[in-house]
Amino acid sequence: MKKISLFLIINLTFCLPYVVFAQTNTDTVVTLKQCVAFALRNQPAVRQAEIDQQINEKDIKIGLSAWLPQLSSADEYEHYFKGSVPLTVNPATLPDGGANLTQYSALGLQASQVIYNNDVLLAAKTAKYSRQYYKQNTVSSQINVVADVSKAFFDVLLSEKQLDILNEDIVRLQRSLKDAYNKYQAGTVDKTDYKQATISLNNSIATRKQTAEAIKSKLAYLKQIMGINAGTTLLLSYDSTRYESEAYIDTNQKLDFNNRIEYQLLQTQKSLQNINVNYYRWGFLPSISAVGAYNYFYLSDRFSNLYSNANASGYYGLTLSLPIFQGTKRLQNLSKAKLQDERADQDLLNSENTINAEYVEALGDYKSNYTSWVLLKQNVDLAKDVYKVVSLQYREGIKTYLDVIVAQSDLRTAELNYYNSLFELLSSKIDLEKSLGTLTVQ
Repeated sequence: MKKISLFLIINLTFCLPYVVFAQTNTDTVVTLKQCVAFALRNQPAVRQAEIDQQINEKDIKIGLSAWLPQLSSADEYEHYFKGSVPLTVNPATLPDGGANLTQYSALGLQASQVIYNNDVLLAAKTAKYSRQYYKQNTVSSQINVVADVSKAFFDVLLSEKQLDILNEDIVRLQRSLKDAYNKYQAGTVDKTDYKQATISLNNSIATRKQTAEAIKSKLAYLKQIMGINAGTTLLLSYDSTRYESEAYIDTNQKLDFNNRIEYQLLQTQKSLQNINVNYYRWGFLPSISAVGAYNYFYLSDRFSNLYSNANASGYYGLTLSLPIFQGTKRLQNLSKAKLQDERADQDLLNSENTINAEYVEALGDYKSNYTSWVLLKQNVDLAKDVYKVVSLQYREGIKTYLDVIVAQSDLRTAELNYYNSLFELLSSKIDLEKSLGTLTVQ
């Protein structure tokens, strides 16, 4: 028995964590913050932007590597089957006076160091702005993911709340149908009441089915933009008090174009374009490099003793490459770069107009949705009171069933409109924050 108990304990110790983890992976209750955090780690668009950032870093290092010393080796071997090796040294220093030399080999090491070069200078100047551009591009992707995931999250929650309201409405309709049928059986009303109740109940059941199916597609979209496995079941956490408190935003904030990541990207592109103009402007300057080499060369009439005698040579110096005439290529490139710089100015101006239009639209939507939310919240309380009174009066024979149907319809409409307005308000808040450039990825 002790061995069996020990065996069970060991199995539970090692297996239980995997069981719990497996359950967690397939049935997870998540908040909006958790959904956003997961998407920022796994969404393909964000991952691609991060990879682009890493690729750019490699490109920068490739460009800057030209500033470092460059070493190379040039080695060769030649066999002359006709004639002899052309001599570049004093024959007296060679075996047999340099006669019948058919074997030649050379081993050499060359080094160079750039002192000034317009291309490598361009790589050095653009490194800072290039890093900044790709970092901003990653932030831009993250902001879009935050906005998209948040809206998709609220869209799913809205449909789930609509489903809850429909379920509550169906319960009320079933109770009303029962009351109407009992009255019909008692002979106090005709069959019209319970048939109308049946029609309303069937309509609500059909609407509930449509809403339930819509939730599936909306959840699939949420998983897609989160980068989550399609087989994972997501249960979204809903906190009405928190969402209502988070629906507020200061509408007196001033629009600052510099806060928008899209505008920052254009400014960085403008800086890169200015560097490109200077690159072509100073393209007439020479390229200067320090060079040096040390070589061994070998001569012999037989391969067996080719490397027995070595002749060495070495040098160092400067090389200067000066572009004299390139068919106006540099001037045309300079003119093109200036036009591109001018176009970048127009991009900034157009971006300012677009951002301002987005802000005005987002602010208007938020203000109108906020007003609707406040008023529709009052309608829910009023509709509940009306339904309670009308339902009680119908049981007492004071009101007709038509009044009950109207009260039920008003209550369902008020609740649906309230949640529509709440989630539209939350979505418009995201749009307003994005237009202001205050939507963060934290």
